[in-house]
Amino acid sequence: DAWNSGGGGGAGGGGGGARSGGGSRWNEPPPRGGGRWSDNSLPRNDRWNEPPPRSNRWKEGGGSGGGGGGGGYNDWITPLPRDERLEVELFGTGNTGINFNKYEDIPVEATGDEVPPHISSFEDIKMTEIIRNNITLARYDKPTPVQKYAIPIIMGRRDLMACAQTGSGKTAAFLVPILNQMYEGGPTSMNGAYRLKKQFPHALILAPTRELATQIWEEARKFAYRSRLRPCVVYGGNNVVDQMRELERGCNLLVATPGRLVDMIDRGRIGLDQCKFLVLDEADRMLDMGFEPQIRRIVQKDTMPATGVRQTLMFSATFPKEIQMLAREFLDNYIFLAVGRVGSTSENITQKIVWVDEDDKRSFLLDLLSASRSEHCHSEVLSNAQMFCDTYSSHIAEDSLTLVFVETKKGADLLDEYLHNNKYPVTSIHGDRSQREREDALRSFRSGCTPILVATAVAARGLDIPHVKHVINFDLPSDIEEYVHRIGRTGRMGNLGLATSFFNDKNRNLVQPLVDLLTETKQEVPGWLENLSREMQHSAGRPRGGGGPKRFSSGGFGARDYRQQSRGGMPGAASRSSGYGGYGGIAGLFYSGGFYGGGGSGYGGSYNNSHNQGPDWWGS
Repeated sequence: DAWNSGGGGGAGGGGGGARSGGGSRWNEPPPRGGGRWSDNSLPRNDRWNEPPPRSNRWKEGGGSGGGGGGGGYNDWITPLPRDERLEVELFGTGNTGINFNKYEDIPVEATGDEVPPHISSFEDIKMTEIIRNNITLARYDKPTPVQKYAIPIIMGRRDLMACAQTGSGKTAAFLVPILNQMYEGGPTSMNGAYRLKKQFPHALILAPTRELATQIWEEARKFAYRSRLRPCVVYGGNNVVDQMRELERGCNLLVATPGRLVDMIDRGRIGLDQCKFLVLDEADRMLDMGFEPQIRRIVQKDTMPATGVRQTLMFSATFPKEIQMLAREFLDNYIFLAVGRVGSTSENITQKIVWVDEDDKRSFLLDLLSASRSEHCHSEVLSNAQMFCDTYSSHIAEDSLTLVFVETKKGADLLDEYLHNNKYPVTSIHGDRSQREREDALRSFRSGCTPILVATAVAARGLDIPHVKHVINFDLPSDIEEYVHRIGRTGRMGNLGLATSFFNDKNRNLVQPLVDLLTETKQEVPGWLENLSREMQHSAGRPRGGGGPKRFSSGGFGARDYRQQSRGGMPGAASRSSGYGGYGGIAGLFYSGGFYGGGGSGYGGSYNNSHNQGPDWWGS
């Protein structure tokens, strides 16, 4: 195999080395200050990571008459030369302000046969030099809870279904061990070869949206820095010809949306024969979006290796029982990992629910936004909103980002125009925007050029946008799961965040789920919301804790391994856990004397004695 051995010497020439020889620049590393091994933006003549023309014996690696032997490219472990410019592009300023200490007490539970012990630091497990260097560049000081458990599980070549809160470091939790194993194993003769019309990636990561797929690919580029591995991404809404050209340049790891991947398979551009690693990220969202037929075709009806031959990983913030049952078909003797309150949300997010009539939403929103750049609010806003504004500015930094969610595409356009007319730097994204428009909007938002982004649910899942300090639900979603994912855009990776939701009569279906969620995450429950909950329970004729809306209990996790639920535990199965073990369910958190003793100081100040003549915004 030419990939696994050095090429032979030419006539009269010496034997080839493992990496270079033959005197051709294609077999030499680039100059230390020169081209970029992992950068695709340079002209073709400057790309040192690009294989030679067809006339060169790239695969065979051997020299010809008089020259020394060429190198077989089996050395995937040794890092390639640094490129400082690319480092800045990929890693930037790093994860500034991450509040990792907030993760110390988060409960973690792993169930299954022979669960590997978790790690406490990245030094606890053997990893290649490339991975270690890139972990340092990414400024990951310590693994998050999902990384502590998932990395050794995946390195142990076990299938995994992981339920972890949004923003918990899930992407690195699967990329680090997968890429580490790929570096150790090296390529095959068909894997990632240049100019092949059909590529055979070793790793496939499926994601529900274009934005999430792009985000995962960008993370993969970080951990592939200074390596010979080439990640690619394909998704709908972008030029398919351009994506096929990128694939032809080599693809070792592929990130894809299900629909576009099926298209590429049908076009003969992707083969799954050599796929060793399959990841389904945000699996519940993919099913919600109707991708189950495509997923089943990709996993079960194409050329992908069978369950038990490949390694399969499923990651999501929520895993209802239906998804867990699906795991029986895709995963083999898997480990179930629950981190934090699955189906719930992070305590790093301060949640506030405020009653705002439909006609008052715009004026209240202007008040919130003005607070971030002024010590005083608009004089014309309602007095209760002014009280909110006076304390809001102490929680939101001037350079932070604000994400505003609406329910409809038309609503996004109208609110974007309204804020723009009121001199606010704003942009927006929704499903009717072209891919280029969406990417431009996200780039402008991430950079802070337009620090306010109005979005529909298309941006609610999986997007990792640093420095989002405030999420505003201008329109609340129809279900609590979508609410969880929306507010999960802030408070990511241990950082502190803020989520404000406008509630009115249109949102009564969320009363009980919101009360349960706020209580479990130790948030303030407005008195008016608690009163609504009691009224609805009384009218329904059921005691608290009965049937009705979905509850967020299960000992602080919100989801359990269905194998234990259905069989009362798995004979011979192991369970590892850490942290304080959750809250012991919702019921123990309801106080007979009311919630938290009424309104206190903090996010909105004291609401007991102010503005009594107005409507009861906060219910204290």
